Amino acid sequence: MTSKERLLCALNREKPDRLPATVHQWQGYHLDKYMAGISDMEAFSTVGLDAQIQYFEDMAQFWLVDADFTKLNTKEWKDEPETISSDPANRITHHRITTPKGVLTYRTAGNRKTTWITEYLVKKDEDIELIRKYMPVPALDHGPVSAQYDEIGDNGILRGFVWGDQASCWQHAACLMDINDLILATFDKPGWVHEFLTILLDKKLRFIESMKGAKFDLIETGGGAASSTLISPDLHKEFCLPYDRRMHDALHGAGFPVTYHTCGGTFGIEEYIVENGADASETLAPVSVGGNQEPWEFKGKVGNRIACIGGIDQFSTLEAGDQVIRDAVTELFEKVGYEGGYIMSCSDHFFDTPLKKLEVYAQAARECVY
Repeated sequence: MTSKERLLCALNREKPDRLPATVHQWQGYHLDKYMAGISDMEAFSTVGLDAQIQYFEDMAQFWLVDADFTKLNTKEWKDEPETISSDPANRITHHRITTPKGVLTYRTAGNRKTTWITEYLVKKDEDIELIRKYMPVPALDHGPVSAQYDEIGDNGILRGFVWGDQASCWQHAACLMDINDLILATFDKPGWVHEFLTILLDKKLRFIESMKGAKFDLIETGGGAASSTLISPDLHKEFCLPYDRRMHDALHGAGFPVTYHTCGGTFGIEEYIVENGADASETLAPVSVGGNQEPWEFKGKVGNRIACIGGIDQFSTLEAGDQVIRDAVTELFEKVGYEGGYIMSCSDHFFDTPLKKLEVYAQAARECVY
């Protein structure tokens, strides 16, 4: 099987020729520091892993190190970033967004690895009306998607997002508003929270319409803010599940399979992940890296109703001894991948993992044959 065939076979909950093995996303920091700035496609080939390439253009994620905050500006939504510090190790940017009915502000900071929010956009209840009326939603440009898909060929799959700082509604809201305030609002003013989520859902559904016909193999939704390490299963059921389901129905209607990302916190929400209609669940983060159950415990509850992606602790495992890596791969293959429907992957980003450790990981996976 080619890497593309192997990955798609597993996503279809079937047994490929051997265990597919990959990483969640290759980070520019790692490529620049350890791999002489080669592309993520070249990196997969170098270490011998199955490639899954993430497409970022037009998706508007604030957390990308090289994000262009002005790209989606319109006459009614003008984001004017002020660079306070351009030091790559201590980037600080203050944003002022001008709309016909008011001004919004937010601030970000970052380093060579990522970006984070230091001041949130939504500070008052009425701010969501400015988002409703003026926040622009781009239309996906299919040309660059097709070009990247063709470049990958049989060497892997092309993954996409749904527009927004995070792909799903609750998780996107948690990038626009402090998560502590958002959680409290679910108790104090749940109607307002649902209105906020509906505003974001309407915009995401509009973006999904523009995705129809795009050459994506898989679309990632979800995000860590819906993990049961952060919110309760009851909150997930009320404020995540119905919006996720609407998005996934729309994505399926557009012809795309869906993987739902929870950063590993899946205990208590297993049935909701199945119910939201996703085709795969990721990232199966083990307890050692912050998950709240082991990957095989999740697998035991969902069975073969949904494909699984992830499971490898990118720190404690991939930066340990070679035999530790081999043992972890074997255990996951036997306990999670035994009936197919499993793509082994790092549970999230890594930044300083030695190349030789990634090669050991890839070789161990190649030895797991069905």
